[in-house]
This record gives sequence, structure tokens and C-alpha cells, in this order.
Amino acid sequence: MSVVKHFISESMKKNEIDEFLQKELARAGYGGVNISKTPLGTHIVIYAMRPGLVIGRGGGTIRELARILEEKFNVPNPQISVSEMEIPELNAYVVASRVASALQRGIHFRRSGYWALNRVMEAGALGVEIIISGKLRTDRSRYEKFKTGYLPTCGDIALKYMRKAEVDVQLKPGMLGVKVRIMPPDAVFPGKTKVAESLPEEETEEETSEEKTEEEPKETSGEEAAK
Repeated sequence: MSVVKHFISESMKKNEIDEFLQKELARAGYGGVNISKTPLGTHIVIYAMRPGLVIGRGGGTIRELARILEEKFNVPNPQISVSEMEIPELNAYVVASRVASALQRGIHFRRSGYWALNRVMEAGALGVEIIISGKLRTDRSRYEKFKTGYLPTCGDIALKYMRKAEVDVQLKPGMLGVKVRIMPPDAVFPGKTKVAESLPEEETEEETSEEKTEEEPKETSGEEAAK
């Protein structure tokens, strides 16, 4: 197998595992997976809002997931660990799933879109974009875009820091798609300038007083002047 085919097959396997975990761990607030190979096997980190549901009673759920990944997806010796998301609003898949569930409950698409937009920006994101597409109001498909903040679309910053997710939801009019892109607050921009903080008032006053004492000449007495 060539190097190109190897990387393509590995990417396809990761996407299949991601889709499988999305369906199995929807109740646990699934937020993504990170797969890395180690000398002892395959280390899999699952991000979720409720890690207890991923682990299961006595670790039964996580052992069953490891067995399925090893038998169905040919993952060698999977070692699964669960990590809780500190700020779920900065996870693109969680935001897309919340918008999809709101649409499934019958909430208007504009209300659900603006609600998710405000929640993400309140969490500290630099920018966010939410696109809801499908048969929103008529039989003709269209899309509605909700965007705010700073959100670069190309370049190394967009490839390195941008968090993306797509979720589909089935409604009576048809299938709707939800796309979410989030620029996290820890993104580093090369052209960003840092402004140095000013010194406290007490330190500046002490420095000015020391400079004045050094500049003042010493007073001489009459005897010393006569000498």
C-alpha cells in the first residue's frame, strides 16, 4: 500500500469511528474523538459532556465500545479514556447538535440560530458562523447564515484553529443541515500586537522621587565654602 492510500484509509476509518460514536453516545453529549497510535496499541480519547454515561455502570459501556472498535473497525488494542469538556459552547459539534435538537422540537430556525450564536460568543469565542440549510419555509431549499466576530476563512490560522462540525436532522418538510464554525479564544494570530500594561502609580511615584533626589545638589556649609 502506498503512503497516499494509507493516509486516505486511516482518514476514512477515523470518520467511520466518529460517526459510530456520534450515534452511540448522543445522550452523553458527544463532542469529538482523538485517535493516536502508541507502541502498546491505539489510544482513543472521547470528549463528552457527561463522562459517566460513556463509562457506564462498572465500566461496562466503555468495555463494549472497545470490543466493537476492535472487532468491527480493526483497531488494534484500543485503550479508551474519557475527557469532560470544560466549555461545551466552544465545541462545534455540541453547538450543531443543540441547534438540530431545537429544530426537531419545533423551534423556529432563526430563534435557534441566534440563541446558539449568543451562547458561543458569551463563552469567549473570537468568532462563530452557523449555517442552516434545507426547506426552511417553502418547498424550495435555501440557507440562512448567522455570523459574528472575527472568523478567517483561509490561511494557516483557519486550518490550525478553526473548529468545524456538520449535523443533519430529519423533519417533516425534509432533511435540514446545520454547519458550525468556531474560532476559539486561544487562537494565536501572527499580526496581533500586544500592548504593554502601564506601571502601577506607586512604582512610578517612587521612581520619580528617587530621580529628583539624585538630581538635587548637596548643600554646603559656610566653613566648607571658605575652605
